[in-house]
Amino acid sequence: MKDQERIAVFIDGANLYATTKTLGFDIDYKRLLKEFQSRGYLLRAFYYTALVEDQEYSSIRPLIDWLDYNGYRVVTKPTKEFVDSAGRRKIKGNMDIELAIDALELAPHVDHIMLFSGDGDFRSLVEALQRRGVRVTVVSTISTQPPMIADELRRQADEFIDIATLLPKIGRDPADRPVRDHSDRPARFQGGPAGSPGLERRYGIRHGQGPIGGGPTGPEDEDYED
Repeated sequence: MKDQERIAVFIDGANLYATTKTLGFDIDYKRLLKEFQSRGYLLRAFYYTALVEDQEYSSIRPLIDWLDYNGYRVVTKPTKEFVDSAGRRKIKGNMDIELAIDALELAPHVDHIMLFSGDGDFRSLVEALQRRGVRVTVVSTISTQPPMIADELRRQADEFIDIATLLPKIGRDPADRPVRDHSDRPARFQGGPAGSPGLERRYGIRHGQGPIGGGPTGPEDEDYED
């Protein structure tokens, strides 16, 4: 094991979701973890997302809970609500600082970081990691118009992987999703039963795996700005 490349995966949850939604497929997070475990010694896999507080039910919470119990280190923080210049209510959630600090702290212990994001704000982070001797691969896509990755981030990375090429290994076709059935919800935001087909089909979660309280309706129901 000591001869294996030490790998860490950092996932910008909101950015990854926007990318895969544009491409038209879902991530199977169990398959994603196995894919990078097969490439070396996977030291850590981080997932970052902001959460809207004071909701009776958050559609992303079942996914967060499953990731937490199944090999991912989940980092969250509350979103912030504000009113823009036009008087419109906006919700803002940005996890860039948290991701950058964790990556820099982990840098002495890894050889290779896989960054799932197309956010150009991470260019300076990638450069700082490279100065510390860490190889950085950025995973996003140029298969859309416009591309989902900032050009400066792609140029800075040691390697760029178009996530569309990973579809056979980590993807779950949206056509495989079951039809959502909300008829059994006694309240407006209540989740479905544990081990629901939604969790199994959408995220690769087996029935009874992890103490999940309900099936997600999908991260797309969380609407906030990066």
